[in-house]
Formats: sequence, structure tokens, C-alpha cells
Amino acid sequence: MPSFQSLTEACQDEWNRYIQHDFIRQLGKGILDKSCFQHYLKQDYLFLIQFARAWGLAVYKSHDVFEIRKALAGLKAIMDTELELHIQYCKEWGISEQELSSLPEAKANIAYSRYILDAGQQGELLDLHVALAPCLIGYGIIACWLKDQPWYQTINNPYQSWVEMYANDEFQIAMQEEIDWINQRLADIDSQRFQQLTKIFTKATQLEADFWQMGLDKSY
Repeated sequence: MPSFQSLTEACQDEWNRYIQHDFIRQLGKGILDKSCFQHYLKQDYLFLIQFARAWGLAVYKSHDVFEIRKALAGLKAIMDTELELHIQYCKEWGISEQELSSLPEAKANIAYSRYILDAGQQGELLDLHVALAPCLIGYGIIACWLKDQPWYQTINNPYQSWVEMYANDEFQIAMQEEIDWINQRLADIDSQRFQQLTKIFTKATQLEADFWQMGLDKSY
């Protein structure tokens, strides 16, 4: 029976490159250049806006009240909470709200966020969730992976709060709920459909790794 783990195993090399990217390793060691993290934070703000659009699309793609409520809750969480929290976090890193409002989108940001929307528009709700999974689930897995590494630096690490944000119980519970939702839907598909979803997941994972590289290169 296919599962979320089956998706990661089907593109293990791409998944490892994403989870263990040098941006993440440097962040975990506390040696990531501040300007790289700031560039990532700026682009992540723009990604959150597209993320909200994806949840709006999820509302449209839903077929029952439970799915509509789940998608609407995701949309409301971004618009009512996450965007404001991100703005405040950016301020702590010397990035003003005015600067965030006038940012150009990096190519890597456009590539991943629009791929998600395209996958959702062309496919079903499951396609959209699978395209979002490297972000929705991957960040929580990354935080746990970092904390398991012998070289992970907790003392005087300026990025400790970022790791804890995704390692905390609230995010981990939400992550597991998303895994469970995907697993339930994957249980009902055949091998051909799984291959279709694997292609979406693999591409989304590659594009997420490109997002880290964009931060490391400070590229547009």
C-alpha cells in the first residue's frame, strides 16, 4: 500500500538533497551567512502569499465539507496568523514590512510556487497536497533531522528559533495530520496513479531544494 514514505523513497536522492541541503547544514551549524538567511526570509514572505492562493485553490478543489473546512483553516492560518508572524520575525532580522511589500520574486520562488498552483489546477486535491508536501511536511522533517545531527549547534546559534518553530509540538502535530491525510488518499489509488503523483512530488522536491540554493546564492 503506497504512503507518504513511498513518495520519498521513490525519489530518495532528490529528497535527501532537499532535506540535507548545504543551506540547512550551515543553518544547523549556526554558520549560515546572515545575508543568505535574510534573502531566504524575504522570498519566503512572497512564497506565503502564493501558499495562501494554493489553499484557496484547495477550497475550490474540495468535494466535501470536511475537505473544505481543512483547506479554509489552512488559508485562514496563513492570512490571519502566519503572514503577521513572518513580518514580525523579519523585523527581528532587520527586514522592514515596507521592504517586504516591494520585493521582486526570485526565479526559484516563481518556479516552485507556480508549479504548486499548476499541479493543483490540472489535477485533483490530492495532486495539490502532494505538490505542497515538501513544504508542509518537509520543514518538520528537516527540523527533526537537524536536531538528530551530532554537529547541530544549539549554543549561540542565531537560527535556533527557526529550527524550534518547525520542531515544536504544534507544527509536528499538523505535519502528522497532513501525512495521515495523504496516506488515507494514497491507499485508494492504483500503481499508475501513484506514478503520476511520484512525478509531482519529485519535481516539487527538486524545486524546494532550488529554493534553498536560491537563499545560499542570494539569487533572483
